[in-house]
Amino acid sequence: MILVTGGAGFIGGNFVLDWIAETGEPVVNLDKLTYAGNLETLKSLDSDTRHVFVQGDICDRELVDRLLAEHRPRAIVHFAAESHVDRSIHGPGEFMRTNVEGTFTLLEAARAYWGALEGEAKAAFRFHHVSTDEVYGSLAAHEAPFAETHAYEPNSPYSASKAASDHLVRAWFHTYGLPVVTTNCSNNYGPYHFPEKLIPLMIVNALAGKPLPIYGDGQNVRDWLYVKDHCSAIRAVLQNGRLGETYNIGGWNEKPNLDIVHTVCALLDELKPDAAGSYSRLITYVTDRPGHDRRYAIDARKVERELGWRPAETFETGIRKTVEWYLANPEWVANVQSGAYREWVSANYAGRDAKDSHA
Repeated sequence: MILVTGGAGFIGGNFVLDWIAETGEPVVNLDKLTYAGNLETLKSLDSDTRHVFVQGDICDRELVDRLLAEHRPRAIVHFAAESHVDRSIHGPGEFMRTNVEGTFTLLEAARAYWGALEGEAKAAFRFHHVSTDEVYGSLAAHEAPFAETHAYEPNSPYSASKAASDHLVRAWFHTYGLPVVTTNCSNNYGPYHFPEKLIPLMIVNALAGKPLPIYGDGQNVRDWLYVKDHCSAIRAVLQNGRLGETYNIGGWNEKPNLDIVHTVCALLDELKPDAAGSYSRLITYVTDRPGHDRRYAIDARKVERELGWRPAETFETGIRKTVEWYLANPEWVANVQSGAYREWVSANYAGRDAKDSHA
């Protein structure tokens, strides 16, 4: 049995589905079900006794203690986080509470639980903290990708809150000996991705004939990681990662945002042609967000060298699977596009002057 936090979110939900399919080991899934948590993602597990869902807050120490005492997990895999940069700019308080206070609460609960274990159970226990490459800041075009030793230079309230949580995890290992591992991943994409992030937003807007908003000049570069590859990397680190170590998980796929959008448009042109013409006609440049990091890139050689992990998908294979999934699952998309989601999109892009839309 393992305990997963945030297992109804995008990466967490994919991980729960993947974990049960690949290992068959039961999961206790603790998720608050905020706007980004979606039980529709886990619908295939409705009658599966290996999945125990608990709606709750990771900041609720009494609840976390009870779940640990009742289910006796051999590991905690901690995904739960506020993760959208734009939302962190509009309202940083929730990011501090969930990402910092929530991680602290989990660490303290895990420390008490682990401290009472004995023998093999104590030796086998792991706390796996899932983090982001955004803690490292921004790279210039000529700079080498982020290695695990890169200095932390977070530039947004979101990345600052995740950096703080990383430091807490490190401190609980060095001070208390809590058996932790940390992974810092690059931008994930794939099925069940909430449509506020770039790739699903472009797919959903294109199919609806709405503008495809591109921040600034569209040349911000990210490394893209197919979510199922991320899941396999977490399994590898949880099983064989060295205690106290950090592993960067990347897809070896650096792409400018504008290239990503053109790729999505080309796939939609192929798979679901629009009589009005190419979906690329909808590309619209909008005012950049404050403090927008120019480039992220992950050096994932450590996890390959130590654990033999490499991504199975190229960007070309992964993005095709992603677009095909969204075309095949319109009900899921419609269900997550609630009133709250529409209000958020309206608020975030309101007042951003649209510039020349020719891409």
